[in-house]
Amino acid sequence: MPPEESMRVQEPTPGRQPLGVAMIGYAFMGKAHSNAWRNVASFFHVPAFEQRVLVGRDAERVADAAERYGWSESATDWRVVIARDDIQIIDICAPGVMHAEIATAALAAGKHVLVEKPLANTLAEAEAMAVAARDAQSRGVQSMIGFNYRRVPALALARELISEGRLGAVKQLRAAYLQDWLTNPESPMTWRLRKDTAGSGALGDIASHAIDQVLFLLADQVTDVSGRLHTFTSHRPGAHGLEEVTVDDAAWATLTLASGAIASIEVSRVATGKKNSLKLEIYGDRGSILFDLENLNELDFLDATLPAREQGYRRILVNEPGHPYMAGWWPQGHVIGWEHTFTHEIRDFLVAVGTGTPPSPSFQDGLTVQRVLAAVEESAAAGGSRVKLDNFQAASAPTTVPQGA
Repeated sequence: MPPEESMRVQEPTPGRQPLGVAMIGYAFMGKAHSNAWRNVASFFHVPAFEQRVLVGRDAERVADAAERYGWSESATDWRVVIARDDIQIIDICAPGVMHAEIATAALAAGKHVLVEKPLANTLAEAEAMAVAARDAQSRGVQSMIGFNYRRVPALALARELISEGRLGAVKQLRAAYLQDWLTNPESPMTWRLRKDTAGSGALGDIASHAIDQVLFLLADQVTDVSGRLHTFTSHRPGAHGLEEVTVDDAAWATLTLASGAIASIEVSRVATGKKNSLKLEIYGDRGSILFDLENLNELDFLDATLPAREQGYRRILVNEPGHPYMAGWWPQGHVIGWEHTFTHEIRDFLVAVGTGTPPSPSFQDGLTVQRVLAAVEESAAAGGSRVKLDNFQAASAPTTVPQGA
């Protein structure tokens, strides 16, 4: 469905048997998704479903998580679960290295698939997933990538304002996504710090969100990229002593868009004092918008068409029933939080499955972000040269162009 439609409450098709849901992965994202599955039907009209199976490698831990998170049972073999006739939906919250194998197998088995971002660890895997999703969709099987910040009501409202022309022609967008959980060089190694399991560091982990917001808010496409990656701590303590960090701690990118707008991206996991700070600034010739994830119920809007003596940013408290998603929650003036974005995500996915409507963002949207990520890596490896994406298709690599071309 078009993004604008997915933001509003819709009635699903009644009379269907409950959809059986299995989720693979039970750590950070698994907990967030489980919370959404547990609560979505209490606040939104969605097709009937059951939380049937939680899957993980450690039998004892996954059984404990299943009991705490509201799943009927647990399992350790995702292949067996995918083959079950009582499972219609697979929610993938496993590390990126597993996304492609699980998602393509699930789609081939006729299961609807929701997968966490980024789509995959490599561009080739992302391409394969997009092809599998297109083939499955021709058979009525739906798939979606979980860019949950599209489901922040304030950001959904920002997209509406931009699409209505309230900002006029957007010239510039700045996105800074900063965290500090790797500031301490003694912080231990995790799978997120190894390229073979994570694909990339801050680039894939949080720049993917920032890039998706650029594309989502502006409904635009990236034409060329320049970027830089940096690893501040090259080795960290692990199970076998000091181990090499093979991904980036921070990334910077400049994106040129088809409309002529320029977007700047800065992301870091070593920004001291920043826990989960995503700030967006969108500047047009008729107005501008500011957003800060640490105040996710608010949007600052400036209408530059007013006389200069009346101009100034005004705060929009995004919790009126007429705002995206908010009709399902509390009376106006009562705020919601980060976890609600996943509830909105599950709601939109269930409605899409129930109505047979392609959900958004699609695997193709995830592939688009993946191509930009790959172009940033290519640019960084070439010393920051611009990388054109115009002809960056499945069988081709990005083409570098001289600075200033």
